[in-house]
Amino acid sequence: MIVQLDIAQTVGVAAFVLVLGEFLRRRVDLLARYFIPGPVIGGLIFSLLAFACHQAGWFTIQFDAQMRSFLLLVFFTTIGFSASLELLKKGGVAVSVFLIAAIGLVLAQNALGVGLASALGIHPLLGLAAGSVALTGGHGTAAAFGPLMEQAGATGALPASIAAATWGLVAGCAIGGPLGSLLMRRHGLTGRSKSENTSTKATVHHDEGDENLGRTAMYAVLMIAFSIGIGTVLVDLLADAGVAIPAYLGPMMVAAVIRNVLDWRGAHLPVRQLDVVGVVSLSFFLAIALMSMKLWELADIAGPLVIILIGQTVLMFLYAYFITFRMVGRDYDAAVIASGHCGFGLGATSNAMANMQAFTSVNGPSHKAFFVIPLVGSLFIDFFNAVIITAFMGYFS
Repeated sequence: MIVQLDIAQTVGVAAFVLVLGEFLRRRVDLLARYFIPGPVIGGLIFSLLAFACHQAGWFTIQFDAQMRSFLLLVFFTTIGFSASLELLKKGGVAVSVFLIAAIGLVLAQNALGVGLASALGIHPLLGLAAGSVALTGGHGTAAAFGPLMEQAGATGALPASIAAATWGLVAGCAIGGPLGSLLMRRHGLTGRSKSENTSTKATVHHDEGDENLGRTAMYAVLMIAFSIGIGTVLVDLLADAGVAIPAYLGPMMVAAVIRNVLDWRGAHLPVRQLDVVGVVSLSFFLAIALMSMKLWELADIAGPLVIILIGQTVLMFLYAYFITFRMVGRDYDAAVIASGHCGFGLGATSNAMANMQAFTSVNGPSHKAFFVIPLVGSLFIDFFNAVIITAFMGYFS
C-alpha cells in the first residue's frame, strides 16, 4: 500500500522531524560532539522507520516533491547572495589562497570518487555523491544533489550521499587533531602563549543593527523571490537555445550578480535575514529529503561506498598535510588551518572550528586560522562547489 502525502502534510511531518531531531541532539552528547544536525537525526530516524514498514510489506510513504524542489531553489539562491567578491578582496591573500586550496580539494574528491566508483563497477555519479557533494558540501548539498543524481540514473545516490556526509562529520573530527600534531612535530613548530593573541573568533561581521526587522525580512524575501523568478526564466531561455543547466543554477547566479552589484554600489544587504531564510529552508529541505530516502536502494552499493569513503578520508589527510599546509604558509597558523581543513573538507565549518578550538586550547591561539576558515566556509566554498559538481554531473550523466 502507498500512502501519498500532499504539500501541507509533507511540511507538517517535516516540522515534527525537525523537533524530534533537535530534541535528541540536545540530549545525546555523542550527537552534539560530532555536530550532527537536528534535521539529519530526525530524518534518519523517520527513514529507518519507513524502511522497516516497507520491508515488512505494510506500506510505503510518498511525499509531495513540489515543496522540496522550491526549497532547493531558495537554498541555492541564499548561497548565491553569499558570493561577495568585495569580501574576498578584503579577506586578503590568506583567504584567497585557502579558497584555492579548498577548490583544489573539491576537484580531487570528485576525481577520486568518480574514479573509484568506475573501478568498482558502480555508477560514476555514486562516486560523486561520496565526493565533494557530501564531504566538502555536507548534508545540505548532499540532500540537494542526491535526488538530481538519482534522476540522472544513479540509483541510491540520495541515501549514499547522506551516509557519506555523516561519515565525514565523524572522520573530519577524528583526523584533524592528529594531523596538526604530526605537522608540528615533523616541522619543528612551536605554539603560542595565550597572551600573544587572545582572539579566536571569526571576523565575519553581519549587519547587527537592523531596527525594523519586518521591513528588512521582507526586503530579503523579495530579493530571493526576484532572483528565483529571473533565474528560472534564464534557465528556460537557455534551454530553448539548447543549453541545459540545472534549475537551481540560474537563481544562484542571479543572486551572486545582485550581491556584487549591491557591494559595488555600497547598498545595504540584509545579511542576517538572508541567513535566517537560508537556515530555515535548508532545515526543512533536509528533513523532507531524508524522510524521502529509500534506504533499501543503499544495500547494493554499501560495500563500494565504504571503500570510497575510506579513500576519501586518506585523501583528506594527505591533502591537508602536503598541500594545504604548504600553500598557507608552513608555520604554526598553517598547521592549525590544516587541522581545520580536515573538519571543513570532510564535514562542515562547525567541525573545522571544533578541531581548531581543541588544537589551539593546547598549543596556543591562531587568529589567522579562525579568520580564514569561517570566511571561506560560510561565504564562498558552497558557491564554487555547486558549480564544480554541476560540471561533473553534466559530464558523467
